[in-house]
Amino acid sequence: MNLTQANPPNFTTAAAKTATTSEPELTRDEVLALRKEYVAPATFMYYKEPINLVRGHKQYLYDETGKQYLDAIGGIVTVSVGHCHPEVIAKTKAQIDKLQHATTIYLHPAMPLLAKKLAEKMPHPDLKVSFFTNSGSETNDLAMTMARLFTGNLDILTVRNGYHGASLATMSAVGHSTWRFPIPTTGNLHHIAPGYCYRCPFNLKYPDCNVQCARDAENVIRYSTSGKIAAVLAEPIQGVGGTVTPPPEYYKILYDIVKKYGGIYISDEVQTGFGRTGAHYWGISNWGVTPDAITMAKGLGNGVPISALTTRREIAEVMSRKIWFNTFGGNPVSMTQGLATLEVMDKEGTQANSQKVGNYLKEKLTGLMDKHRLIGEVRGLGLMLGVELVKDRNTKEPASTEAADVLERTKNRGLLIGKGGLFGNVLRIKPPMCINRSDADFIVDTLDKVLNEIETGKA
Repeated sequence: MNLTQANPPNFTTAAAKTATTSEPELTRDEVLALRKEYVAPATFMYYKEPINLVRGHKQYLYDETGKQYLDAIGGIVTVSVGHCHPEVIAKTKAQIDKLQHATTIYLHPAMPLLAKKLAEKMPHPDLKVSFFTNSGSETNDLAMTMARLFTGNLDILTVRNGYHGASLATMSAVGHSTWRFPIPTTGNLHHIAPGYCYRCPFNLKYPDCNVQCARDAENVIRYSTSGKIAAVLAEPIQGVGGTVTPPPEYYKILYDIVKKYGGIYISDEVQTGFGRTGAHYWGISNWGVTPDAITMAKGLGNGVPISALTTRREIAEVMSRKIWFNTFGGNPVSMTQGLATLEVMDKEGTQANSQKVGNYLKEKLTGLMDKHRLIGEVRGLGLMLGVELVKDRNTKEPASTEAADVLERTKNRGLLIGKGGLFGNVLRIKPPMCINRSDADFIVDTLDKVLNEIETGKA
């Protein structure tokens, strides 16, 4: 099925400024002034001249002037089936008209129906019980609590360079100094070596390294814990960390170590879930591992606040020892949009599209390495791709300034991408899963032109 319109809507300047209510839309400068005055300064913005987005359709966004942008970062890997997908929005609007809010102390069909749908998508039939929360931070926080209660152990392993959220507990799990404040964090969290072959922490080469990065987790357990652990919490492909994609054996080795020392395996699929990596619905399945729990958010709701944790019943039951409650976790509107999003994924074949278009895009991006010295590595799976920029391929010195320049220049050409990695030098390309080959060509052609400008010193 064709996932995109051949001719996306042309929102002209006049149309873009026509609000759906009687209130006129604010101009970019008015919005910027309000934001600077009343919004916390920690809420950062991309671009020297931020864009004011007022419309969205599938993979495209439009500013107040009607200029079209291809959204190649998907609202930070959140828009899965496309902005304002008509089928999703129609079901959400219908639910709002009937009932906007009811907590989980009452019955409403949307929550158990979404839980059933998630169970049907799990890599093992025993993974069938779901908790619902509002964000990746919340669901990862819950997962760590649950693991400690289930195993009776306190220590949790997370991976260096990984990102799991912004609450105190999840910030403690983050292995990335950019996202950690200098305050006391929660204890019993230990960061293990990532499967980052391009910047191997042991200065070894794969496969002669014997995947030492994964095997070293056993040393961390032996020397930094009581000898028993509650869990490992890990992203199949690190998102914020720069699309770090481990060697094939990494997670299977880690899984066996975790089990040996009494822990459960929690796969953080906030960015890798729902077929984004192409070959599998869940990112961890690319590595031949069946986790004990999966955490998810972002793409599950295609833009509404929703997250979930799905696990085995005996693990979930430990939360019944006390009262567990989440005011908005079962909200009928967010549950309805989550269910509608998953149904559209099935109907439109977004997983297959992620693999087909993603493979094509990765091949084209890799081809740019022959032309552009700034590209050190292209990595990722499906439509979760990263391009690491370096000043020198031998020294691998991060090209952080150049990466920031790339974002500015691509924006000016109608392409929105992201950046990540510890040094901010990795271009993040994670668009809505409805993009087509023409969009992929546009991404590559735009990057080709922009990199050429930067490398030749053009203003």
